[in-house]
Amino acid sequence: MDFLLKGISQGLIWALLALGVYLSFRILDFADMSCEGSFALGGAITAKLLTVGLNPVLGLLISFCAGCLAGVVTGILHTKLKVPAILAGILTMTALFSINLHIMGAANLQLNSIKTLYSSLTGLFKLNKTNLSLILGGVVCLFIMLLLYWFFGTELGAGIRATGINEKMCRAQGIDTDLTKIIGLALSNGMIALSGAFLCQYQGYSNITMGVGAIVIGLASIIIGEAIFSRVKNFFLTLTGIVVGAILYRVVVAFVLYLNMPTEDVKLMTAVVVVVALCISHFGTGFKKKNKQEKELAKKKGKGDVQHV
Repeated sequence: MDFLLKGISQGLIWALLALGVYLSFRILDFADMSCEGSFALGGAITAKLLTVGLNPVLGLLISFCAGCLAGVVTGILHTKLKVPAILAGILTMTALFSINLHIMGAANLQLNSIKTLYSSLTGLFKLNKTNLSLILGGVVCLFIMLLLYWFFGTELGAGIRATGINEKMCRAQGIDTDLTKIIGLALSNGMIALSGAFLCQYQGYSNITMGVGAIVIGLASIIIGEAIFSRVKNFFLTLTGIVVGAILYRVVVAFVLYLNMPTEDVKLMTAVVVVVALCISHFGTGFKKKNKQEKELAKKKGKGDVQHV
């Protein structure tokens, strides 16, 4: 039972990453590969700021702003310098690797005796780290989801969504698609960096490689969530599905570790989970299409019988 709670608590942290990846890959239709660099950037900045005595909450906010700046760089490379989307993200990710090393001053930065958000709140509310992470992660995820739901209902948010659906039509309507792309990528990388900042404070250290595979985790969470909430059309419930997908992913990882399986098998289990989610989504879509076709044929047949009479 303990592994399940730990999986859920960590899943809520990784859910912020999944929401950021969803914003760029699904809403903006932009294959942003800078995700891994932005995630590590959030952890690096938070760890460094905490070591100099900065408030943990302020460290989270600065990490978010730094992630937004990384997204702006990717957006400018693509929109102004006409660098292809994937290459723009890769260039930013590559540059962030060196930047993160300079920020931390080493490949690994420990926070053993340094006050973090979790250590402060654990002593304040007399809760263990897992229970505190469940409450804090749930509140933060709900707050971010409500903000996204509100923002994408505004004129600017609608412009970002429209840009991802049909960029040429948006330009014909007078929308500055370069600006909407840059803002969308800034928000995406900001949330990803915020996720890295939370994870850094949760685990008590920052590592230069903590972002490796982050994009796979984000996409896996999206695929799992969309497979489960395939019939949902409401935007807020779609965001909820992504959070659920991130939680299920981390629960699977926690279960693998609970069974004392080798850590190298975690990636294998991830691949299996994603494949299963894709199969469920594929067969579910095919089943719905088949039912729809059968209903249309039956309807046409019924009309033909009426006309014949």
